[in-house]
Amino acid sequence: MLAEKWVRLRRRIWSAGKAVIALGIVTAVMYWTQFAPLPVVAHVVQRGEIVAEVMGTGTLDAHFSATISPKISGLVTAVLVDLGDRAAAGQVLVQLDDRDFKRQADVSESNVSVAQAAVERQEAERNRALAVLDQARFDSDRIKSLIRESSAAAVESQEAIKALRVAEAEVARSDAAVAEARQQVIATEKTLEFYRAKLADTVVVAPFGGLIARRDRDPGDIVVPGSSVLLLVATDELWISAWVDETEMERLTVGQSARVFFRSQPEHAYAGEVVRLGREADRETREFLVDVRVRELPKNWAIGQRAEVYIEAGRKAEVVCLPTRLVVWRDRNAGTFVDQSGRATWRAVKLGLRGRESVEVVNGINVGDSVVTPADAKTGVLKPGQRIAPVPDPEPAGVEQRP
Repeated sequence: MLAEKWVRLRRRIWSAGKAVIALGIVTAVMYWTQFAPLPVVAHVVQRGEIVAEVMGTGTLDAHFSATISPKISGLVTAVLVDLGDRAAAGQVLVQLDDRDFKRQADVSESNVSVAQAAVERQEAERNRALAVLDQARFDSDRIKSLIRESSAAAVESQEAIKALRVAEAEVARSDAAVAEARQQVIATEKTLEFYRAKLADTVVVAPFGGLIARRDRDPGDIVVPGSSVLLLVATDELWISAWVDETEMERLTVGQSARVFFRSQPEHAYAGEVVRLGREADRETREFLVDVRVRELPKNWAIGQRAEVYIEAGRKAEVVCLPTRLVVWRDRNAGTFVDQSGRATWRAVKLGLRGRESVEVVNGINVGDSVVTPADAKTGVLKPGQRIAPVPDPEPAGVEQRP
């Protein structure tokens, strides 16, 4: 009996011990979850500069460019520039085979000489006809005078009149022949002008000064009007045509400064300026084009090269700044947690100019306030009045950081 009582007592003691241990564990868990200080990162509010920027991605394009193409079909005999060469306005770029046009121009020039000689011959014939006409008129007048004096017969008068009519007809014929010869001269001159123009079209010149950005043909190729031989771009007007989200449209104006980052040199910013805003948004991406003039280019660049632009949409100096990561939104209201005597205190804030990493706080916090956020955002959630324990900030911030 005594042994059985002792066994039952031991079981009761063991059960009570387990209950005490479980209660201790539960109590410890509740303490650490409800009452233990939450590790937080603290940030001291400072004044600084806020730069608001609008970001876009695009390509480098030339505002003025021309596809160099011949006006006529022909065989390319020479391409006098190469990729990367600079060309002056009026410089010869491409030469086509001109032998046929030279021969045709020479033949036309000879035809003009023949036509001009024909004009001279017809004019000489006209002068002779005029002389004959003058003699016929003289004879006719003389015969009429003799008839009045009864010194000539009527037959002689008829012969004189007939000769006068023949002379007049010969002059009219000569006038028509001269006019026809002169028209022939005009026709041959027009033909010569046509072939000279064709001959001139075998030489393709630069319409403006620029850089050869592409070469599509070589000597021996057959080209037709409209086919590309070279691409000429003006280097004094190179733009980044950047796609920007349509929600940023209201913040952009012509003349705003910008920074351009080429992907070949992502660490270097090149100065730019907004020169044109697009007036059509893409119906799928909801973006619109913004053209940014680049004031300086990398040593090596290419048309179509990708780049990012950051357009300055606003700037304020000496304002109360707060890192964007420390802004907490509750019921669509902006706020933040402030360390007040070791406890997290919620404060609503009014925000102003927004930068990429910092935001202006118009009111709600002051310079010197210690703003906190959980050290581990995945496991920690701040609640108003919760005890906190500041730890070192792995990402110190206070003023706007620009890439």
